[in-house]
Amino acid sequence: MKTRAVTGFFFIVVLLGAVLLGPYVFISFFSLVATCCVYEFYRMVRTKEVQPLLFLGVSTAALGLAIVGAVLLEWLSYPTLLFGIVVLFLIYIAALFRKTAYPIQDVAYSLFGLLYAALPFTFFMGLGFVTEEYNAYVPLGFLILLWTNDTGAYLAGKSIGRHKLFERISPNKTWEGFIGGVLLAVIASSILSDYFGILTVWNWITMALIIGTFGTLGDLVESMLKRNVGVKDSGNILPGHGGLLDRFDGLLIAAPLVYLFLRFVVV
Repeated sequence: MKTRAVTGFFFIVVLLGAVLLGPYVFISFFSLVATCCVYEFYRMVRTKEVQPLLFLGVSTAALGLAIVGAVLLEWLSYPTLLFGIVVLFLIYIAALFRKTAYPIQDVAYSLFGLLYAALPFTFFMGLGFVTEEYNAYVPLGFLILLWTNDTGAYLAGKSIGRHKLFERISPNKTWEGFIGGVLLAVIASSILSDYFGILTVWNWITMALIIGTFGTLGDLVESMLKRNVGVKDSGNILPGHGGLLDRFDGLLIAAPLVYLFLRFVVV
């Protein structure tokens, strides 16, 4: 428990620093995190039958994230993103030269790793630029609401949790915990609106509802993935907490939806 608490404290401090130290640190840090998540995914799913193209997949993730970062910083234009899509076809071609038993399966896992573990972080990075110029309050608020939802779900589930949410996927999650997490996130969002004035209180509340709902589903999807491949944690980079995917599972579905909400509904 002590190791978990110490790791969690320093992890939060690092994340806060990465968001608050400006756009270059923000993009660099979360690009690195996303690339590590892709590597973690490939290591997690790798078996004798499944051999994802680890080096090429991780390299594609790093290149793609670098291109997205450069576009967000206005070093490159948006059409440059098409180059990153073209690079994906190298995975198809590379599979031709590998003597594995199930090459199409390998390609499928390689592409899914990019879709699942890297693409959502491009939307999260985009949250810092929804008002064109970098504003740390939006991604910071997202993280705070994500943590608040997790805390509320844990406390409510532990104290009054009775009805299972998805027992076959995650036996410890309950409807009471889910509702408690969403409610605490909504309360936190109304407080954030007083300090982070970039959005209205209803915008923040909508963000909280999206994060509370789809952050929980993201957690369940990762639990389903781990059950499918027979592992307890996605990795061991964070003592007491598992891997990076374990810590960012709620972000993977919620971040794209929050970005789309802010980009096309609010801003």
